[in-house]
Amino acid sequence: MMSAAGVIALVACTGSGAGAGAVDSAGSQSGESRSISAAEKQKGAEAHPQLLQEFGGAYTGPQVGYVVEVGQNIAVQSGLGNARSDFTVTLLNSPANNAFAIPGGYVYLTRQLMALMNDEAEMAGVLGHEVGHVAARHSEKRQKAATRNSILGILGQIGSQVLLGDSAIGRIGQEVFGTGSQLLTLKYSRKQEYEADDLGIRYLASAGYDPQALSTMLYSLAAQSAIDVRVAGRDARSAPEWASTHPDPARRVSRAATNAGKLPGSGGARNRDRFLQKLDGILYGDDPKQGVIEGNSFLHPDLKLKFSVPSGFAMQNGARAVSITGSSGQGQFTTAAYNGNMESYIDAAFQSLAGKGKAISRGSIERTTVNGLPASYAMARVDSNNGQVDVTVFAYEFSKSSAYHFATIAPAGSASVFSPMYQSIARLSATEAAAIKPRRIDVVTVKSGDTISSLSSRMAYTAYQQDRFMVLNRLRANDGLQIGQKVKIITY
Repeated sequence: MMSAAGVIALVACTGSGAGAGAVDSAGSQSGESRSISAAEKQKGAEAHPQLLQEFGGAYTGPQVGYVVEVGQNIAVQSGLGNARSDFTVTLLNSPANNAFAIPGGYVYLTRQLMALMNDEAEMAGVLGHEVGHVAARHSEKRQKAATRNSILGILGQIGSQVLLGDSAIGRIGQEVFGTGSQLLTLKYSRKQEYEADDLGIRYLASAGYDPQALSTMLYSLAAQSAIDVRVAGRDARSAPEWASTHPDPARRVSRAATNAGKLPGSGGARNRDRFLQKLDGILYGDDPKQGVIEGNSFLHPDLKLKFSVPSGFAMQNGARAVSITGSSGQGQFTTAAYNGNMESYIDAAFQSLAGKGKAISRGSIERTTVNGLPASYAMARVDSNNGQVDVTVFAYEFSKSSAYHFATIAPAGSASVFSPMYQSIARLSATEAAAIKPRRIDVVTVKSGDTISSLSSRMAYTAYQQDRFMVLNRLRANDGLQIGQKVKIITY
């Protein structure tokens, strides 16, 4: 129904990571490198289709072959495989800033994160960092931590600090905050981040790239994360993307730069011109075929629907749902099979939230009309580990064979925070649907008279044009532009 959420790392889902020998805390390898085992290849192959579904599928633009080439070249530096063909590199059709690798030789990069990069070495550095997590067996260590600490207890946190635990409400947390695969997402520790940084830097140097490239990419990630928060008008509880699930990229910039300076190869290849030539024309932001987020609104031209979230809430478009997060509650917008019976549809939604063998005792189903759409809703008060929460399913009939619904969680007595959202859903007119166009990266050459301000005005946004332009091109306000210089702008 919708595009990929940009949730990182199903690294843990494949069990123990593919090893490249033991890696100590300083990021140095010891012992003999080990090839990818048949069992790891099988696990990776099993996870690969699920990852494609979670992240909007494989991108099909002309950039694919280039990303595969660079990704295989940097991955082979890890010693996990002896040949480039040992690695399956995929460019994902996702609007999230994300990259990851899983045991079995599978390496992934989203088109959105590629668009943030400014040269080939930065792309190689990010992919090398992710391969470093696999080489250092961080997946195995993260999985053990998840088992000890309760995944739902860590991820299922709302602003009131209600922890969702392993009860029926824990199942709700799983459905609302992500699919089962996404629950394996935990933040890497600072030690693990540093370890992967060090390995990624080493891979850059051994591949002939400038090892400083990872540092400059971390700088761009930190800047992009900051502007995302400002654009959404929210605090740092941002959607789970590479910049947030990999803690504090800003703090790691100087460390990565210092460590890169200790390696031979500073001044190595960056391949900026080649990268920008290949990048030109890549899709940027949401793919309209999968729905788009514009400010506080979600619009889906194919499904012909739209809704808005309250101020202070953020959305992330996912493979199966649109996730909605804020300090006073969280939820999702999704769909399920519908045969014209709204009561059974709502019961099925609650049953899905409760999980197999469990049940949620809901209140009575209330019926209403929202913007001409027949609608029904019901609420349940559920005990969690640290208190009670209100769970609401609010469903809409779009036809006798199609329905959509919100499933939300809020602290007990606070469910009304979502009332404006429930009342906002409406059909999208043919004119509105036709007006939704994809954004793309356009690489342009600076001409005489061009300034940061003048080029920023060409960005396909109504707000933060200059901020977006500078982050996209890793520029500061006092930087000058040179005639003939290549820069990226975002256009329709």
